[in-house]
Amino acid sequence: MSDRTGFIGLGAMGLPMVTNLAKAGFALMVYDVSPAAMTAAQRISTVSAAASPAEVAQQSDIVFTCLPNDAIVRQVYLGPGGIAAGGRPGLVTCDCSTVSSEMTREISTALRSRNIVHMDTPMLGSQPQAVEGQIFFIIGGDEAQVERISPCLKAMGKLHMYVGGSGVANQVKLLHNGLLAMTAVAVAEALALCVKSDVNPLTFYEVVRNGGGMAYGTYFERRAKRIFSGEFSPTFKLELMRKDATMAAALAKRLAVPMPILEESIRTYNEAMDAGWGEEDFSAVTHVIEKRIGQKLSEAKKGATP
Repeated sequence: MSDRTGFIGLGAMGLPMVTNLAKAGFALMVYDVSPAAMTAAQRISTVSAAASPAEVAQQSDIVFTCLPNDAIVRQVYLGPGGIAAGGRPGLVTCDCSTVSSEMTREISTALRSRNIVHMDTPMLGSQPQAVEGQIFFIIGGDEAQVERISPCLKAMGKLHMYVGGSGVANQVKLLHNGLLAMTAVAVAEALALCVKSDVNPLTFYEVVRNGGGMAYGTYFERRAKRIFSGEFSPTFKLELMRKDATMAAALAKRLAVPMPILEESIRTYNEAMDAGWGEEDFSAVTHVIEKRIGQKLSEAKKGATP
């Protein structure tokens, strides 16, 4: 590959993405604050370890980052030993993190003064999609750079789409996850009503999934049976969904768009966090609804047949 590639952030999404880049023939320089994550990445033969984000930037033509929040993204890019300190003119940085558009534009402006191009490339998909190379990338920033970064995106994902200038991809991602956060609460409430109505939960599942009605959705198909089975192992943690929904609400407030359903959904996520369910899958917001009705939805499945 002609462009040297760097990757910073080797978590649940980042490490599978690095693995897929390596499988596609990319030699990578990587960095993470976690020694365990660095050790895992170095088991891949074409991966080299860096001592800092600055070293990754110094040795790369394209750098991807996949990080938890605005504060960490700012530190990695603009802090001491960060990407800005090590990056050379011509470097392209691609941030896959879910952050605010303000954060992206701040970084883009700071890097532009160093002749570094910054792209926002947030993702749709969770850990299974990262492992399978089925991520969908939303791209914002300089459209002229899309062709240059597309070989990397194709190695890690199934599709990518350019949506506008700097920060626009971040906004699209927050719109998406705000809607998803509301959907998860709405599905939990519907399943609770199903159980309390003595409707066979698997029958209800099949009606929604196969009946052709507009209540069907990907979240319902992927999560309803897991909920009825009491399965909440995380592919995307509840604490992260609460963060994204809160950021979506902040965007709505800034633009003076009333979103009472989103606000009520966030209160439900806050209750789930307070109860200690933040490390579970975001579908664990269902526990709050179970608490409200005084019954676990998984209990209703026992003995049920569709």
